[in-house]
Amino acid sequence: MRLTKKVLGLGAVALLAVGLAACGNDDGKAGADSTQTVGESVKYKITGIDPGAGIMEATEKAMEEYDLTEWDLVSGSSAAMTAALKKAYDKEEPIVVTGWTPHWKFAKYELKYLEDPKGAYGDEEQIRTIGRTGLQADLPEAYQILSQFKWTEEDMGKVMIAIQEGEKEAVAAQNWIDDNADKVAEWTAGVDKVDGDKIKLAYVAWDSEIASHNVIKLVLEEMGYNVILTQVEAGPLWTAIADGSADASLAAWLPLTHKTYADKFEGKFEELGINMEGVKVGLVVPKYMDITSIEDLKK
Repeated sequence: MRLTKKVLGLGAVALLAVGLAACGNDDGKAGADSTQTVGESVKYKITGIDPGAGIMEATEKAMEEYDLTEWDLVSGSSAAMTAALKKAYDKEEPIVVTGWTPHWKFAKYELKYLEDPKGAYGDEEQIRTIGRTGLQADLPEAYQILSQFKWTEEDMGKVMIAIQEGEKEAVAAQNWIDDNADKVAEWTAGVDKVDGDKIKLAYVAWDSEIASHNVIKLVLEEMGYNVILTQVEAGPLWTAIADGSADASLAAWLPLTHKTYADKFEGKFEELGINMEGVKVGLVVPKYMDITSIEDLKK
């Protein structure tokens, strides 16, 4: 198994989106050549995201677990992955991608997780809120809000889909807040407003984390905070929390996806609570593909 780095800039992603209809096989149908294996039909490539993302490390380990030695894990970005998925889906062509829920692509396309009989990706995960040591003493009001922040996949999905359909991130977040004042009130219950205290939040460039951090930014700003959002990869995110250069993050996927980082920085961060239950990661394919398990990739 080889990890191929293929980082696409915004220009490349835009070209992918513009040129979707111009690419593909003549018949454009998955499985047109019935003699091909799944691996042959996708050129033994799994389309991934950022090389530092926890799901990429988990996928590398899964590929080793299932002995997918002929396969490559292609890295790029979340945007490049979804552009490649759209290109294949529109033509009903085969594709295997790294996937996670919550994500808007499951609402837009008919997709399925490949079964994981060996449990390489673990069971359902949680998205947890983490903070630097000393956060509660330094920013007690923010600490309480972040500890009380909890929402559902449906909540997050509304923000993600609005952004994906062209709404600006701040506008999508504000619209959700306006429609869910009762839930926001639960997050801020018992908290006094502050006067311009600064707080720095770090997050990864997953659509799910873009949604959550834009929402909490506006909530904290309404409570008087000066909020700085910093987008980084998973490794630098955990490093920033551990060394105190960032105050908190809502983007810790545990117990598996970010396990390496949690183990590495044990004792150098605090868990503030679970902000979403029942999330999942794994390998994802369109439902029209005649494949059900990761083990089928070896055939």
